[in-house]
Amino acid sequence: MATNRSSGLDFSDGTGPNRTFEQHPDLQEKPGATHLQRNKTERRRLQGLQRTLTTTSLSSSPPKPKTAMRKFDLWMINEGGRQLFFGVWVFLHLLVFAFGFVHYQLKDNLTQARATFGITFAIARTAALVLHVDVIFILLPVCRNFISMLRRTPLNDIIPFDKNITFHKATAWSIVAGTVIHILAHMVNFYKLAMVAAPTTGGRFVAFLAANFATGPGVTGWIMTAALGIMVFFAREKVRRATFERFWYSHHLFIVFFICWQLHGMFCMIKPDRPPYCSSDTIGVFWRYWLIGGVIWISERILREVRSRHYTYISKIIQHPSNVMEVQIKKEKTTTRAGQYIFLSCPEVSYFQWHPFTLTSAPEEDYISVHIRVAGDFTTALAKAVGCDFPQKGGKGEKGDSPAGGKVVGTNTNPPLNRALPRVMVDGPFGSASEDFLNFETVLLVGAGIGVTPFASILKSIWYRMNNLNNSKPTRLSKVYFTWVIRDYGTAEWFHSLLHAIEEQDTMGRIEINIYLTAKIKEDEMNNIIVQDVGAEKDAITSLRAPTHFGRPNWDRVFPSIVEKHPETDVGVFFCGPPQLSRLLHQMSNKYSDPKGTRFFFGKGEFPFLFKKIFT
Repeated sequence: MATNRSSGLDFSDGTGPNRTFEQHPDLQEKPGATHLQRNKTERRRLQGLQRTLTTTSLSSSPPKPKTAMRKFDLWMINEGGRQLFFGVWVFLHLLVFAFGFVHYQLKDNLTQARATFGITFAIARTAALVLHVDVIFILLPVCRNFISMLRRTPLNDIIPFDKNITFHKATAWSIVAGTVIHILAHMVNFYKLAMVAAPTTGGRFVAFLAANFATGPGVTGWIMTAALGIMVFFAREKVRRATFERFWYSHHLFIVFFICWQLHGMFCMIKPDRPPYCSSDTIGVFWRYWLIGGVIWISERILREVRSRHYTYISKIIQHPSNVMEVQIKKEKTTTRAGQYIFLSCPEVSYFQWHPFTLTSAPEEDYISVHIRVAGDFTTALAKAVGCDFPQKGGKGEKGDSPAGGKVVGTNTNPPLNRALPRVMVDGPFGSASEDFLNFETVLLVGAGIGVTPFASILKSIWYRMNNLNNSKPTRLSKVYFTWVIRDYGTAEWFHSLLHAIEEQDTMGRIEINIYLTAKIKEDEMNNIIVQDVGAEKDAITSLRAPTHFGRPNWDRVFPSIVEKHPETDVGVFFCGPPQLSRLLHQMSNKYSDPKGTRFFFGKGEFPFLFKKIFT
């Protein structure tokens, strides 16, 4: 017997024994949650991906490959490149330590040093050698222009440039570990030196202190240790988030650290057995290891100063609801790519502070823009400087009383209060993982809350490219699935107008929008939504044709549906938001990838960046 579709709460998309009410993805599994049930009008508005979420797409994950080669191919999709690179880096350290230890244990002109200090002499020297190798790498990951340039080369397929900050942290912790080993070994060496330097206990204690604080290596060593300790303390995640400015300024102690490092080995405290005792080839060699990274870093700093002098001005300030302001900037000699970010400085607030923000403008537009959530010291000061009047936290109208489309606070020709808008300096743009979306035919974009910011630029650019507007370049993209998970729809109301424009102009349905509300809805609000949705052509909450989904996405339905619709296709999965959801999407990408079928390449739009305290 055919399925009865007369009910307004019937979800079935057709006839057949497998098309049942309970299998629809928007039906909450918990009993009594009928407010999530869709009426017929809403069913007609369901996007293609949601329409397929029935039993045909509820298959389990692809069968796990049995052969070693298939397992290796699956591992290489999302894990292999990054882990192989890190493995090579670890192997290099082990190799340097092994060869260094053998060298200092067997070198024929260090016999007296080994006789005096024993094995701790070789350990201290070997740890120092490994530290010199770390100096080669420590600055390169923070050279943003250098990384952005390399991202556009074939090396991007081998080296995980998107993990540059993770690599910087790993190298920093290697320096910490090497420093601890070096100090402990030398404390034993100083103890042995003190034992032979004086016959009495008091004399030995004085000799030990003198070796630490009255010699060139000892003084420079402890200055280096203090600088390193301060940098590490303020670079910890919790401290950095709470006191970003302290992290920013304390991290510049690396200059003191490097200067003392160069001096540290120039005193020739432990001499070889025969002349030349301390030649330029054996002491003060720090500069040789630092040279490549240091020159690139200095070039970056010079380039930043040059670019910050380019003619730049704020062309428009728009105050959006939910304490979000849009800053539109005109800058000469600037070419952007969708998914990139910039560093912004406002001398009126602080000349020395540079803060990262993702671009929300498309390359096809004649300006660059960022949307900034006013939530910290710098963003609050910047908002005040440009004339925004956001309510104070906890005050009346904390959400903001700006209209949904935002209100123009000032432009360069009509600034507020008849005063000029402050000067801004822009460094960048720089590449990020989201920039790689153009490498795929199908992409899944997932934003959580204000983490949707990077996708404003990407969605705009995709829309321009698919419609051949504003001299945009062609694209191989044929389908875009955009998913926005938000607790409250007012989280990023500035984003609404963009979604409306895309939906209205996307007549061929190449961009599919899915919005998920995770906040619990009150019963009266729920009833009001149901009443307004009946017979309506647009969603009662978002005013989009695509209906709003309630609760969190069921990724075990979404990913198989993409596999069903796009067999044997490389799908790019890009995410920006909390780490918990990032890990889940990473797991789903691995779970549903098939080396010989649909492959999901996960790229987290990780915010540049060391600094996640006050920025969108």
